[in-house]
Amino acid sequence: MNDFDREQPAGGTAETDPLIGLSGEERLAYAVHRVEAKLLDYDGYDFSRRQILALNIFFELAQELRGREMFYAICMAIPRALFGLESTLYILEDEETFSLAACSTGRCDLASTRPWGEEMNQRLTVQGEELYIPIPGNPEYADMLAFVPPHNILGSFVIRPCADMPGHARLFLEKYVNRVGYQLHHRIIRARNREHIAFIKSMVQDIGHNVIVPNMYFKLYFNRLKRKIEELHLTTGRVLEMLRQCEGEDYVREGNRLAEIAGGIEAQYQEIYSHYESTSMFLETLLRRRHFEEGRYVLDKRDVNLRTTVIDPALERFRLRFEERGIEVEVDGDGDEKQVIRVILDRGLISQVLENLLSNALKYTEKVVRDGRKGRFVFCGWKILNDYFGPGKPGIRIWVTSSGNPLDLDDPMEVFKPGFRATNVARESGTGRGLYFVRQVVELHGGKVGYSHAANGNEFYLVLPYEHA
Repeated sequence: MNDFDREQPAGGTAETDPLIGLSGEERLAYAVHRVEAKLLDYDGYDFSRRQILALNIFFELAQELRGREMFYAICMAIPRALFGLESTLYILEDEETFSLAACSTGRCDLASTRPWGEEMNQRLTVQGEELYIPIPGNPEYADMLAFVPPHNILGSFVIRPCADMPGHARLFLEKYVNRVGYQLHHRIIRARNREHIAFIKSMVQDIGHNVIVPNMYFKLYFNRLKRKIEELHLTTGRVLEMLRQCEGEDYVREGNRLAEIAGGIEAQYQEIYSHYESTSMFLETLLRRRHFEEGRYVLDKRDVNLRTTVIDPALERFRLRFEERGIEVEVDGDGDEKQVIRVILDRGLISQVLENLLSNALKYTEKVVRDGRKGRFVFCGWKILNDYFGPGKPGIRIWVTSSGNPLDLDDPMEVFKPGFRATNVARESGTGRGLYFVRQVVELHGGKVGYSHAANGNEFYLVLPYEHA
């Protein structure tokens, strides 16, 4: 017995499906094996020419004609036209109730609903002149339905007259209904997907109207607040000058206290405004209409100053949070602080990429001894790499390194897979989506991501094409 003689699942995850990961030649060999097995199955069925034609006609018409009602008509027309059998279709509308979908006689005076029970269940059942055949779904896509169907049954195909029908004819009808079930399952999924897409398109318009536009008014409120703070500073200065002319240290002390309060209010304002700007940018970037229309992230690339529009704002937003955790941050740029590095990229998405890396550094930085000092350290830097993407095609490398023990990985790229969580970071909350998002955005820019463990530190980096105007 070779490997292909064993029963193989039709699909699944990499952990459960041995077919995933096969080479092209191995997949073809398996497909040939299944074709040969099906030939043997059909030899065993010994179907008549008319029965085989019935299956062929069903597949052709199911692809040719559209609409759920027309599909039901095709399903019932084939037994009537080729075998003189009438039929009724019931579809499972929830875990316990079958709903009448169609009748071949056109006289749907039967009960509109019937319960899961003695005739309608997961078994082929004969009741008088009627043959009740369960309609199976595709188990690989059961989770894409509105509910998980019991025993993977989507409905019941009732055929009559079948009281004296031989077993071989019943076997054919059962195989026929199997094919009906798989086609029906995919049609239900397609209908749900169309509804889902229509809902998303409508939701995007609602987001623009109810979220993005109202959010723009916050900038007006911030500008008004800023003017009031400026007035407060001017008034405080005048009051402080008047108090200094008065006798008594208490007046001066209270005046200085008032000035400190005004300065504190302005500092809080600046911090809140900075978070408002980043949140607004991220909101508008992630909820960009074209993402939803095209079903993928769509770049809005523009010429930006990498240091002043991406790196510095991100570090400033995390500055207080790093200080609260006792984390020292060092910036190591390529060139002096005043050097302007202009790059063409999607500022909103790359800013979120950098913030994901900084967020991980905030959560997972550990104490180490460095230069004789024990502490938590984070390093952020960038460097231009000549010819990285080929002759005359430079790249710009951006990295965030956090002190701590190395991650427990068999493959460095594991961390960029969706849902990945290293065993040594379980104490911190997370979804395992952040680094996957990083990889998606960077690769969409034509770049690369990576992970390495340096001395006493974990480094996550990205290399983007150094495109500039």
